[in-house]
Amino acid sequence: MKFECSELNLWKEALSSYSTRIESLNKPNLISFDDFYRNQLPPILRNRNPNPYISTAELSKLMQWKLTRGKWRPRLLDFVSSLDEAVVKSASEKAFRSLPDVSKAVSELTVLKGVGPATASAVLAAYAPDVAPFMSDEAMVAALGNSKDYSLKQYLLFANKLQAKAKELSSENETFTPSDVERALWSSAMETKQVASHPDADSKVKPSKSSKRKRKP
Repeated sequence: MKFECSELNLWKEALSSYSTRIESLNKPNLISFDDFYRNQLPPILRNRNPNPYISTAELSKLMQWKLTRGKWRPRLLDFVSSLDEAVVKSASEKAFRSLPDVSKAVSELTVLKGVGPATASAVLAAYAPDVAPFMSDEAMVAALGNSKDYSLKQYLLFANKLQAKAKELSSENETFTPSDVERALWSSAMETKQVASHPDADSKVKPSKSSKRKRKP
């Protein structure tokens, strides 16, 4: 699916297959990391009133999700896991307070060692998926044509394009967030990659899901 596509049903189909694509990667712990990132972390962050923040342990787990879903870079995990709790809390409080100013919010987080614009975007997307999408390689390629530039300037271009696409796909009856757009693009890219490497893999994804469950003790 191309970024320019305006067929809502195709976007919804790609988004709905996200979990299946996650499972099909067969990466250790990715399913639990993804569940933490998408379902557990957002309400934790938003329920910390009046000053929402992320803890070092949560940031470390978020980094594990990011690296497991994408490219594994253990040094980044080491940097993040050793960050001082008070420093992480202060930086994330300032970042969340800065929204919807995405540029300022990213800048507040990237003072932390090991946290670049991509990781900062993952933190912001967990807290405000309707404002800041995660800067994944696959979505970057789809929206901008490349994923080599991880600068703040490039992220802002990326975020603006996904915000515009989300608005285009949304209506009174349907709400599409920039984060939904990112996940749909990632899911579509994974499907294309899997079909290209194993032409019959797509038909095997769903059966393997049930067979995996049967093998669990």
